[in-house]
Amino acid sequence: MIVLDGLLGLGAKHLLREPVRTAAQEINRLRREEHAFVFAVDMPTGLDGDTGETDPDCVVADCTITIGNAKHGLVVDSAINFVGRLEIVPLADLVITPSPANDLIACAHSLRAWLPPRRFSAYKNEFGRIGVVAGSQGFIGAALMTTEGALRAGAGLVELFVPKEIYPIVAAAAPAEAMVKPVRSYRDLLEEKIDVWALGPGLGTGEAKDLLRLIERATAPMVVDADGLNILSGDVEVLKRCAGPRLVTPHPGEMKRLFDSGKMSRAGTAKNFAETFPVTLLYKGARTIVAERERPLSYNSTGNPGMATGGMGDVLTGVCAGLVGQGLTLYDAARLGAWACGRAAEIAIFEKGESQQSLLPRDVLANLGGAFTELQR
Repeated sequence: MIVLDGLLGLGAKHLLREPVRTAAQEINRLRREEHAFVFAVDMPTGLDGDTGETDPDCVVADCTITIGNAKHGLVVDSAINFVGRLEIVPLADLVITPSPANDLIACAHSLRAWLPPRRFSAYKNEFGRIGVVAGSQGFIGAALMTTEGALRAGAGLVELFVPKEIYPIVAAAAPAEAMVKPVRSYRDLLEEKIDVWALGPGLGTGEAKDLLRLIERATAPMVVDADGLNILSGDVEVLKRCAGPRLVTPHPGEMKRLFDSGKMSRAGTAKNFAETFPVTLLYKGARTIVAERERPLSYNSTGNPGMATGGMGDVLTGVCAGLVGQGLTLYDAARLGAWACGRAAEIAIFEKGESQQSLLPRDVLANLGGAFTELQR
């Protein structure tokens, strides 16, 4: 069952009156009891487009289709569970007033330019040599998913560096397209010729000193995730003196360890972090935020609750690194990577028969091609 919610216009405030309140209650009943899929037109009834405030009977939408641009109230923290998936319908001839917060929504038509068709004469060295530093005993899956994420995102070459004690296992399980190399000391990696690093998934913190040195001194761009972030949380000031550009990709728990901003909103936390540290931030969540100093906040529009499972961030780390290897800035790679992974998850559910319960990171990997193809269309 599909229900369209278009009860009120854009100028309506969040407090509902009859008979609209009763209609909103019935839409929510149908969603709750009959599992109806609710589409909201422009915004859910009962949500204030300017502030994100909601009526107690605000319609809970699974997908909100908004016209022209996203109103600021659609992306605030309190609105996430009422807005659901956010899709923007662009209207070329419509004059749009910019959002008060100058925020951006990452969606297909705004990201398409960052993934142009490849020249017919293209060769692998044009698309980056990615160095993945990931995995430890008991956590080889993280290394494998990060590696395949980079490959599926279009990296030219991917090298996976793992501790020598797990090398035989990883070498046997890794994608055939990747080069797996044993590491005696992470300090030695500073001598490797790598275009982009992806560091952290499944690493553990046993070699924190050497890994922190690699994070600080590597001159190539680096995507830092998972245990890389846990290591950084012990000396976050390192981010102010890194030798190369850094993209950090924390989930809420990791963000709190890196930069505890108290009860500040996710957007406020992201802005403050980006002002404090000269790095790019990909703040994971139901509406992933990308922040960078002197750049507008960017909110991701794709994804679903099925992605709330271990390993999704490992895939994203690899995808972002693979995109940076193809010439994208960290900011653009973060926006595009989050969009592609979220869209791949949607394709897996709506086109390939998965559910929010059954969705796995491998399903995202398998459907990245469909997401990139859709973007280029």
